[in-house]
Amino acid sequence: MNYKKLIILPLFLLIPVFVFAQADSAPKDAFFKAEVIEITEQKTTILPDGAETEQQNLILRGLEGAFKDKEINFNGIGEIDVINKNIYRVGDRVLAVASFDAEGNAAYYITDYVRTKGLWWLAIAFALTLIVVGRGKGARSLLALALTFLVIIKYIIPQILAGTSPLIITLIGSIIILLIIIYATEGFCARSHIAFISILFSLIIAILLSWFFVSLTKLTGVTSEEASFLLYIGEQAVNFKGLLLAGIIIGALGVLDDVVISQVAAVEQIAIANSGFRSKELFKRAYKVGVSHIASMTNTLFLAYAGVSLPLLIVFISGTSAFSSWGQVVNNEQIATEIVRTLAGSIGLILSVPIATFIAAWRYGAKE
Repeated sequence: MNYKKLIILPLFLLIPVFVFAQADSAPKDAFFKAEVIEITEQKTTILPDGAETEQQNLILRGLEGAFKDKEINFNGIGEIDVINKNIYRVGDRVLAVASFDAEGNAAYYITDYVRTKGLWWLAIAFALTLIVVGRGKGARSLLALALTFLVIIKYIIPQILAGTSPLIITLIGSIIILLIIIYATEGFCARSHIAFISILFSLIIAILLSWFFVSLTKLTGVTSEEASFLLYIGEQAVNFKGLLLAGIIIGALGVLDDVVISQVAAVEQIAIANSGFRSKELFKRAYKVGVSHIASMTNTLFLAYAGVSLPLLIVFISGTSAFSSWGQVVNNEQIATEIVRTLAGSIGLILSVPIATFIAAWRYGAKE
């Protein structure tokens, strides 16, 4: 009897191993590109509210992987209607997914169009325009843009997912990006040094203001569906408030770069045209140019953020949401976040002009 127990006990211990092995071996969803080769049925349905909806049954041909040249039936006609779904035509390329059940049987779904080709053509048009118009500096700007993208994708984002402070990582990444942008496009010269120092000072001011007002308004940083997804990915918990500040920094960085480099270049050209100007006179003349930059770029920053939040603003103002007054709208965290983002970035932008003008005037002004 004891021998039987010794034999049976290990078998019971192995049961969880087999169960988990089966769970792990269950087929995973497979994503692939496909082409619509036939519309077998198309149905128009009138919804209770009077709106019309279209549903389709399609035949797809796989374009890659294990599904290449395989004909697949997509059954899109059913009782459940999908809001804003696409209506496909023969020849359209789509992203499809094969979802497998426990027995390995597949159900096929279409997630969206394949947009890669159009995006590649747009990227090529952008690169050619930049190089043709900007010539050598345009080519260097394109290189700087590619390197900036790599810094964000390969350094900032992985470090944030690993649990490092988003604020610290983004500040370090921003300094690296600044070095790339300024010295790749402007070269190693006095103008680049002045621009780098001016942007750094302005960025620090924007960070301090953002940190203070994010804390004062008690913003959490969890205001979007995308942010909530971060609760379930990464090795460590993500600091959402730090992530919000990181977004403000990156958003302000590009505008600061544009304004400061232009302002430093303006001071330099005024100094070249008027070599006898002392620093004080040079500052006064150049500052008049900078004021126009302040007005235009502040509006640019505001409109950029307003454009991103436009659907949300329409929902609030239309009266279809639960918010019945402006007080409720402004106190909503999503709106308050955009206000803090816009105003804190704008203050840093405004202060960047006198900072850059002062440093450049001190450097280029005629000496006593």
